[in-house]
Amino acid sequence: MSDSPGRTDEDRDLLTTRVRVPQHVVFREFPAETVVLNLQTEQYHGLNPTAGAMLTELGRGNTVSEAAGAVARHFDRSEDEVRGHVLGLCAQLLERGLIEIVPDES
Repeated sequence: MSDSPGRTDEDRDLLTTRVRVPQHVVFREFPAETVVLNLQTEQYHGLNPTAGAMLTELGRGNTVSEAAGAVARHFDRSEDEVRGHVLGLCAQLLERGLIEIVPDES
């Protein structure tokens, strides 16, 4: 993995972290969008197909970087390009309580 200029320590840490969709969040993919519902806040969120694919990969239990790699391969894009988008999406999803960081077991 190359280290992109401008990437913060926080970004680098997040890339090696595993995240998950918490139990209070449900989502369903449709052709045009993914609908995400936070049952605690009762708020719906709509994601475009690319962000929906990112959420699905993040929910598989891999690291954020591994999820970005899978999305890059799926859409035939560079991993560096996709990592930036996945990091941005993670920040938004974390802020809204739609994903959570998996505690480190070590």
